[in-house]
Amino acid sequence: MNTQQTKVWDIFIRVFHWSLVATFAIAYLTEDDFTTLHVYTGYSIITLIILRLIWGLVGTRHARFNDFVVSPKNVIRYLKDVIQFRAKRYIGHNPAGGAMVLALLASLSMTVLFGMLVYGSAEFSGPFSFLGDSVGNSMADAFGEVHEFFANFTLLLIFLHVVGVAVASLQHKENLVRSMFTGYKKTDNMINHNNET
Repeated sequence: MNTQQTKVWDIFIRVFHWSLVATFAIAYLTEDDFTTLHVYTGYSIITLIILRLIWGLVGTRHARFNDFVVSPKNVIRYLKDVIQFRAKRYIGHNPAGGAMVLALLASLSMTVLFGMLVYGSAEFSGPFSFLGDSVGNSMADAFGEVHEFFANFTLLLIFLHVVGVAVASLQHKENLVRSMFTGYKKTDNMINHNNET
């Protein structure tokens, strides 16, 4: 049986998504041993985030924040529906997926920010290199602890994101991972956009 499909994820969203996956993995795995590579992947991550924020305002329909950002009340309602196996399908991000996008962007931004603070205060390099003369070792260590916390918190969010994608794929009998490669999703029984507040 042929299933009608529609283009949902534009090329920017797909390249952004998989580039972010790759750069975070590289940054996470190179933290202690390959400082230069670690730093450059951090710069790549913040560049990707800035581009995604811009695209969230001016990009295609399902890339824009106003298409998938809903109130916490609606996110909770959606998660309750998931638990009861009655969650609706969305052509773009579902409410939980939209909340996860925001959480990942925020956590990754904090990871990079505190990484740059560590780089500036401990290595006297990067955009915060001026901190090297004025920040003591205890403050540099504190920056490092916060950087590590957000890196690990981001890893937790990624795990929850993967679980959410797997659950939604099973409940709605669709391959959401494939759609992030092809850009297409099947159109039957979908809600066109999130107009909840």
